[in-house]
Amino acid sequence: MVERVTATADALAMIEKLMGIHGPLLFHQSGGCCDGSAPMCYPRGDFRVGAQDVYLGEIGGQPFYMGAAQFDYWQHTHLIIDMVPGRGSGFSLEAPEGVRFLTRSRVYSDAEYKELEKIGPPPTGAERPATAAA
Repeated sequence: MVERVTATADALAMIEKLMGIHGPLLFHQSGGCCDGSAPMCYPRGDFRVGAQDVYLGEIGGQPFYMGAAQFDYWQHTHLIIDMVPGRGSGFSLEAPEGVRFLTRSRVYSDAEYKELEKIGPPPTGAERPATAAA
């Protein structure tokens, strides 16, 4: 099965640490300017997923959503959430740790893209609200 989003070992270790501090998390990438184009990590109850946000899957057992307009640009790529040194200027939970999450990507192979076409579009926030996520 083709995954739309995965995370590096460093990102997964930070997710585990943040879960120990904050409990269940939620990731959202809005596609806005500046930090909005980076994945943001929130306590799950502190961010309201919009009806048109797209559910891409889970990283470290935590749901990952992307704004619909941003998904239009990224839908042909597999997203790899990484962690790098440096502090973003947003409200993402990892900022006080001196690191930030970063989206890397690779274009799907033809076979992967065909599999995704068979599956159909990912669910939206209306179809899979964050409260339903694991």
